[in-house]
Amino acid sequence: MCRGGCTVAGLEQETEQALHLYRVFSRAFRSVTEHSLRDIKSHGLHPTEFSVLELLYHKGPQPLQQIGASILLASGSVTYVIDKLEQNGMINRQPCPHDRRVTHAELTEKGRSLIEQIFPVHAQALRLAVSGLSAAEKEQAIMLLRKLGMEAAKLLK
Repeated sequence: MCRGGCTVAGLEQETEQALHLYRVFSRAFRSVTEHSLRDIKSHGLHPTEFSVLELLYHKGPQPLQQIGASILLASGSVTYVIDKLEQNGMINRQPCPHDRRVTHAELTEKGRSLIEQIFPVHAQALRLAVSGLSAAEKEQAIMLLRKLGMEAAKLLK
């Protein structure tokens, strides 16, 4: 699919542009992610622990089987993180009354109190991390990255 002309030179130029975009995107993602990780670690949490707490805070109790897919984590890792959060009194496991095969994770009062305290600070760290763009540029970046991601996903099928 030659977009920049169907000459060899056009394909080479398109390929170089794609590689450059990937490098720039990767570096930007790494820098923004570092802000997120630094903030999460400053609260004594591992990123996956924070992700589970944030998910439960914003979405309410969740089936354990769906947590991994929601935060892009392998099921074995989910069990480890859930066990650790439960041992620290941050979450409880609750069996589903309608289906014995399903167990939900829910925040305890301690877990809710912690995430309510640290999430606004985390949100501000991310706001700072992306402050190099104006509001209009952020909207444009969201639109373009969504388009890029959707097309890349289609090409995987």
